[in-house]
Amino acid sequence: MSDTALEHTPVLLPQVLAALNIQASGVYLDTTFGRGGHAGAILEKLVADGRLVCLDRDPVAVAEAKKSFAADPRVTVFLAPFSSLAACADQVESGLKFDGILFDLGVSSPQLDDASRGFSFMQDGPLDMRMSKGVGLSAADVVNGASEAELIRIFREFGEERLAPRIARAIVADREAKPFERTLELAEMIARVARSRERHKHPATRVFQALRIFVNGELDELETALNAAFERLAPHGRLAVISFHSLEDRIVKQFMRRHASTDPVYAGLPFVPAHAAPKLRLVGKLVQADAEESARNPRARSARLRVAERLSEGLAA
Repeated sequence: MSDTALEHTPVLLPQVLAALNIQASGVYLDTTFGRGGHAGAILEKLVADGRLVCLDRDPVAVAEAKKSFAADPRVTVFLAPFSSLAACADQVESGLKFDGILFDLGVSSPQLDDASRGFSFMQDGPLDMRMSKGVGLSAADVVNGASEAELIRIFREFGEERLAPRIARAIVADREAKPFERTLELAEMIARVARSRERHKHPATRVFQALRIFVNGELDELETALNAAFERLAPHGRLAVISFHSLEDRIVKQFMRRHASTDPVYAGLPFVPAHAAPKLRLVGKLVQADAEESARNPRARSARLRVAERLSEGLAA
């Protein structure tokens, strides 16, 4: 499969469209535009008075969005992290609420395919990994500047890497002679000291994931954004979240379950006040790609889609 094909292959597209339960005149938010596969499909289902707001923290993605949709009055595009979704919504209309909000988490195929971004351990490029180019610490800054103890924490907490102490020790020893500047330098060193026992998984996979999540503050971003999205869902509005690893999926699952449950303080009581009643309804079960999509688009193999619907005030789950 070519890189171009991957660029234009949104994950779980039919399932996402069904999950959002799109209304032709509805208002929708794509918090992670990427290259617009999901956004374009949503827009096709909207009539003239429908609205679509798109966010991305990657300037390249936003440039693509503006090029694709510049002439469409239904679409508004923002260069912003999804934790800023409320502020962006207010720029469109004060207090704007959405009939559907989509999160497609993690790094996009075009970002992985662009070696200059430094996300991939399969291509040589600068050890960067920042989704917002030039903003904050790069992966190289972290690898070359963090203490051994901090590297161990990062690799364990954000990569669930069992061999974190061994890898961190080797990084600290090697960087004394020469700082790490390139992706393949780091990936090849990890492969030497920590051979993966996981089939079809490069030994550097978890470390690169951990660095990317840490550099971009992805888990804190996600928790902030989920709370903001919850507040901006219209009654019966749908929240659909695609995650690609267990750390993200755990946050999403716990968030949805928490808001779909009665406050435990009132469990079993005959009267539950409105503030303690469920605010979300879980929609269906966890959705994953079938064998055909996984073969066609390898990125879909680890995709997990969870969906919840905002309840009207006072409506029980």
